[in-house]
This record gives sequence, structure tokens and C-alpha cells, in this order.
Amino acid sequence: MSNNTNFALDAIDLKILLELQTDARLPNITLADRVGLSPSPCSRRVKLLEDAGVIEGYRAVLSRQAVGLGLTVFAGVRVERHAQDQADAFVEAVLAMPEVIACHLVSGDVDFLVEVVVPDMATYEATVLRQLLSLATVRDIRSGFAMRSYSAGRALPLDRVRNR
Repeated sequence: MSNNTNFALDAIDLKILLELQTDARLPNITLADRVGLSPSPCSRRVKLLEDAGVIEGYRAVLSRQAVGLGLTVFAGVRVERHAQDQADAFVEAVLAMPEVIACHLVSGDVDFLVEVVVPDMATYEATVLRQLLSLATVRDIRSGFAMRSYSAGRALPLDRVRNR
């Protein structure tokens, strides 16, 4: 995967991406029909979008409750120093935790916002919180708990993207 930020998206690319965000299992022939292409050019465009890193992958979206991961925690983490090597070590350690599904470097009162999914509060405290607190660079953790999630994993607002 290239992850080329200079990849120029046109109107057809945006239509393809919109359709695939809605249903990534669409057969190519259906996708091609919906975006106004014949199947071969449509397949080539999808491959180009994958190779450029615009499409990072395909996955099933699961119900956290149904699989027994009903607690979502947003941990705001402040670190001691802002040295690049320490930030890299922190991110590497956090992403090694299977309960962590997202980690963002953010501005504001905390340095990182870490999204964690676990079965319950005891698991969060016993595994994730203790692991985070054991990291030498961690100065402070502020945990917020999702009471209810309304739209986790929404599609990106591609209608806001300008054709380049």
C-alpha cells in the first residue's frame, strides 16, 4: 500500500468510494453499473485506489455488544515529554494492546486520545489501565466512558471532498 496523499480523485472515484463505503461486498458488475462504468474500467479504478492507499482495506463492521465488548472507553493520555522517540514508543506500546481500536495524537488538554473496547469495567482497569500506567512516559490518564454509541464507524463525508 502506497498511501499517496497526492492521488487525484475524480467524480467517478468518489462515486466508487461512496458505494464501497456503503457496501464493500458489492459485485464489480453492480458497482460498475452504479457509477456509470463498464466492469473492466471499474475494476481497474478500484485496484488503482487500493494501490494508492486510498482504500486501505475491507472489513466487517461488528456489533460490539453482540460480541461481548460492550464497554467503550476514551482514554485521554498526557505524556511527560514530547520527544519523538518517546511518542513513537508510546504509540507502539498502545497499538500492541488488542483492546485499543484507535489512537490519535490530539491538541488540547491531552496528548493522545485512545479508544478502547472491553467487556466491562473490571477488564479495563485490570488490563488496559494498568498497562497504560506502567508506560514510563505516561503522566496522566483521564477516562471517559461511552454511555451509548449512535454512529461509530460512519462512512466518510465524500460529498465534502473537492475533485482535485
